[in-house]
Amino acid sequence: MIKKEIKITDKISVGKDFIIIAGPCSVESYEQTYEIAKEIKSAGANILRGGAFKPRTSPYSFQGLEEEGIKILSKIGKELEMPIITEIPSEKYLDLFNEYVDIIQVGARNMDNYFLLRELGKTRKPILLKRGMAATIDEFLLAAEYIKAGGNDKVILCERGIRTFDNKTRNTLDIASVLTLEKLTDLPVIIDPSHASGNWEMVERLSLASLTIGANGLMVEVHNNPEKALSDGMQSLKPEKFKKMMDKINFLKPYIESVNKDDN
Repeated sequence: MIKKEIKITDKISVGKDFIIIAGPCSVESYEQTYEIAKEIKSAGANILRGGAFKPRTSPYSFQGLEEEGIKILSKIGKELEMPIITEIPSEKYLDLFNEYVDIIQVGARNMDNYFLLRELGKTRKPILLKRGMAATIDEFLLAAEYIKAGGNDKVILCERGIRTFDNKTRNTLDIASVLTLEKLTDLPVIIDPSHASGNWEMVERLSLASLTIGANGLMVEVHNNPEKALSDGMQSLKPEKFKKMMDKINFLKPYIESVNKDDN
C-alpha cells in the first residue's frame, strides 16, 4: 500500500523519506539538551525528541520538567531549525502542545486513552501514536481511527515492542508488524528500537533491521552521559555511537530502498 506522506516541514515528510527522530529520553536542562541536539543534527537526525512530561511506572522516579521542559525543547528546536516531538500526558495540556510542539506523541500507556485521542483528532498537528504494551494490530489501528475520526489524518504509527513472557529485553520488538501494517493501512510506520530492547548495544542492529524491513523511520534515544541520565540511560546511545549508526544507515539506504522498490 502506498504510504501517506505527512508533511512536518518543507523538507521533512514522514512516509516519503526514512526519518530519524533522536534525542534524550528526558529534557534535563537547556545545556544538556542543546549539546545532544547539536550532535544528532550534525549526524543527520531530522527531528529532535525529548521527554518533558515523563509518566513513569514508579511515582518516585523523575517525572520530567513538564512545561519548562517543553519550552526548553521548543527554544532549541527553533535555534537549530529542527522540528520537535514530545509526549502529551493528558488532553488538558493540548493548548500548551499546540503552541510549542511540532509533533505530538501519544505514549504506549495512552494508546487506549480514547478521550485524549478524540481531542487530538481536533488538532491539525501530526500525531505519533505508539503501540500499547499488549495491543494487537487491530487495537493499534482502531486507536489511530479515533484520531482520524475527529478530522486529523496526520497519524504516524510507532512500533516500540510489546510485553511478552520473556524478560531478557525490555520488550519484544514485533518487527513483522511493519509488514502487517503495510498491507492494512497507508499510515507511515516507524520503529523505536530503544524502548523495544532497553539495551543500547542492540539499538544499532535493530535500527538496521528496521531500515531493511521497510519501516519509514526510527525513534532513537541519545544521551551524552547515559550513566547519569535521569531516565532510560541503559537504552541511550552516546552521540559518537549514534553517528556511527547513521553512517551505516546512510551507506545502506540507497541499496535497501532499491531492493524494496523492486519487491513492490
